[in-house]
Amino acid sequence: MVMNGDLRVFDPVFTTATITGNHGLAIYDTLFSSNSKFVPKPQMIGKWGVSDDNKTYTFELRDGLAWHDGTHVTAADCVASIRRWGQADAGGRLILARAQDISKKDEKTFTISLKEPLPLLITILGSGQPLFIMREKDAARPPNEQVTANIGSGPLKFNEALAKPGASFTYDRNEQYVPRDEPSDGFAGGKIVKVDRVIWENISDKQTAFAALQAGEIDFFESPPADLYPVIETDPNLALQTLNKTGSALSVRINFLQKPFDNVKARRALLYLIDQEAFLRVMCPDPKYGRTVTSIFGNDTPYSNEENTHWFKTGGDPARAKQLFQEAGYAGEKIVILDPTNIVAFNDASQLLAAALRKIGVNAELAPMEWGEVVTRRANKGPIESGGWNIFITSNADYTLGDPIGTPALLASGDKAWYGWPRNEEYEGLRAKWADVPTLEDRLMLANKMQALWWDFVGSVFLGQVVLPIARRKSLTDIIGMTGYTAMWNMQKV
Repeated sequence: MVMNGDLRVFDPVFTTATITGNHGLAIYDTLFSSNSKFVPKPQMIGKWGVSDDNKTYTFELRDGLAWHDGTHVTAADCVASIRRWGQADAGGRLILARAQDISKKDEKTFTISLKEPLPLLITILGSGQPLFIMREKDAARPPNEQVTANIGSGPLKFNEALAKPGASFTYDRNEQYVPRDEPSDGFAGGKIVKVDRVIWENISDKQTAFAALQAGEIDFFESPPADLYPVIETDPNLALQTLNKTGSALSVRINFLQKPFDNVKARRALLYLIDQEAFLRVMCPDPKYGRTVTSIFGNDTPYSNEENTHWFKTGGDPARAKQLFQEAGYAGEKIVILDPTNIVAFNDASQLLAAALRKIGVNAELAPMEWGEVVTRRANKGPIESGGWNIFITSNADYTLGDPIGTPALLASGDKAWYGWPRNEEYEGLRAKWADVPTLEDRLMLANKMQALWWDFVGSVFLGQVVLPIARRKSLTDIIGMTGYTAMWNMQKV
């Protein structure tokens, strides 16, 4: 398999990078997992219940759970993992804020006792940024310190002996893993690994990766260049397959901490500068794979709306963007765009964005690097001269944008927000109400108010929504089609 980027951070609590999430999905297990309809189902949990006052949840682990080092998974491991994840994840922070106590009851049983009911508790535990269960001694680390042991209880084992950082990583089937009895359904159900070994090859050059796919040297190519789609479709040995059927919204993350984007007018300038149709033509030339998006809640979630989207127009408005930069006091400062050269869509979009900025007199500079380097550098809050940044491009699955509690990209809590660190207290006050409003209609009203504020302070800027297929050998079948991550169980090689 050739994945998007190089795996450099192995701790899925320390970073939200998709490739790290894929690694986590392989070697760790979760308490609950989302099925194909995005409904959380028990995974490590055998049974659970809630008290009559809806304040105390009791969870019992199922039989057969063991770490890759042979020791048993215990309730203490789960408690420590929840507490660590809860400090880093938006939904997890809500659980910790509402929790009276999270504690072990016996070796297989633990409880979450709340100060007040939280109807979304199971949803938060089983969706959004996955709650991967780690050994207690690993989960004892603060969330800003990386766990490096790579020992989980999941269906695959990380092969340390064959690890070649920068070149390849190897995963072996965990022969001791006991899957659930239910059929595989999305990320839920029985996780049955049907191959002996999976190797992630880091081939940064896309033409080289495609040649390897054609030659049968690899079986799976996560992000083939869009201009090769017709070639893939006519090759009798290859197939395009859309795993993320809801698509992903690509967006510009803006560093609120550094000039010029510490000024809201500079951030608004990007709203007017971006011509989504132009970006879509570059990122996915075939129109069937892309469309514009203006709602912070995505195109197809229940909360998508058109509040405060007057800035959107075909072709953008470069003159207005230039004026806003001037009003922001922009004085020719260098604007650094982190450019992941090994992710085609992000690389193409970064180059187009730099060109658009230069056309209106902005000193935009691309910083070419692999995605693994972006994942590391984007955490730097310092100025450009200290290795900081101004802009990078990322994506969110459309369906996740309907979850402002668990989706990091929809936070505006400053230092506690996702990279770029947007801050708006009024917006955060509305977001805090999301978990408690009782009806869909109430959440729709809340969504409209939140979106109106977001496009005023400009937490991020959309480039468009794309549905990007993977390429595979036809001999590789039964790949789980889900949003966000790629599972390595269930697939088989004929």
